[in-house]
Amino acid sequence: MNNLEAIQNLKQQMLSKVIGQEKLIDHIIISLLARGNILIEGLPGLAKTRAVKTLSSIIDAKFSRIQFTPDLATDDILGEERLYEENGKKIYRFHKGAIFGNIILADEINRAPAKVQSAMLEAMEERQVSVVGQILKLPELFMVLATQNPIEQHGTYPLAQAQKDRFLLHTMVNYVKMDEEYQMLKLLQKEHIQTTNDIVKIPQEYILNAQKEVAQVEIPEDIGRYIVELVFATRYPLRYSKQLSVMIKVGISPRGTLALSQCSQAIAWLNQSSKVRVQDVHSVIHDVFRHRMVESNHTKENGITIDEITDIILANVKIPE
Repeated sequence: MNNLEAIQNLKQQMLSKVIGQEKLIDHIIISLLARGNILIEGLPGLAKTRAVKTLSSIIDAKFSRIQFTPDLATDDILGEERLYEENGKKIYRFHKGAIFGNIILADEINRAPAKVQSAMLEAMEERQVSVVGQILKLPELFMVLATQNPIEQHGTYPLAQAQKDRFLLHTMVNYVKMDEEYQMLKLLQKEHIQTTNDIVKIPQEYILNAQKEVAQVEIPEDIGRYIVELVFATRYPLRYSKQLSVMIKVGISPRGTLALSQCSQAIAWLNQSSKVRVQDVHSVIHDVFRHRMVESNHTKENGITIDEITDIILANVKIPE
């Protein structure tokens, strides 16, 4: 089994356990291959948590779940020094928090205060944490998958823009089709009576090697410039359209440029292409832009979504020939 076959196997196993959410699974895998984090938004019961737990059960890796609540403390995430007694002597030893894993589920991340949310920033961006006066590296395979509910805002703390920018993708999860929901019902019934585990574990080495191969996928100069121009259209919208200029309040950071290129490389690799193509960029741009662009009050008042603004940008930026 080569690296691509391992990732294809990962996808097929996830599809067999999470019915009707192929887009979600695709974007989780893209984030994994691009060494990024993903924010998953959807109503309760749409298999957000199940998808993450399924991913962690297939990859031979350490899974940590952090249930974000208003009383969650930063020590619960990062860890703390604890007092132990050995041979009659009292010593302090650092006890690692939940962030020291490979696959991290940040469940309902917007239910904890900003101070606790910000404890994740260094880990998500630099794959390390600063605690008790020292810097501790996180595992080579590391990924945060955060969930949030789009309609229940009481008792929540919206993510700061800097926090959202640390997520490679922001994926929306919707209801499945009627037949898919019936298939899901049958699957859950089967799981309740099944006594054997049919999951085939995939060693971490395949994931890490696949990540290295993705990073080597070529981005042709015209595609690279196209990616940069798509981002610049959010910062200087008047250059492209008067309509855009009244829609966008804050454009996308350079981190968004990197995210779009990295995700495009992952898609090209999955499609067994040695180069990034325009369609690779288009297939992921909405999930890259969705949480980074800040719309104007005019846009909000008129019910225009960021996805619709992205469509206007795509229509106004010239596609490479």
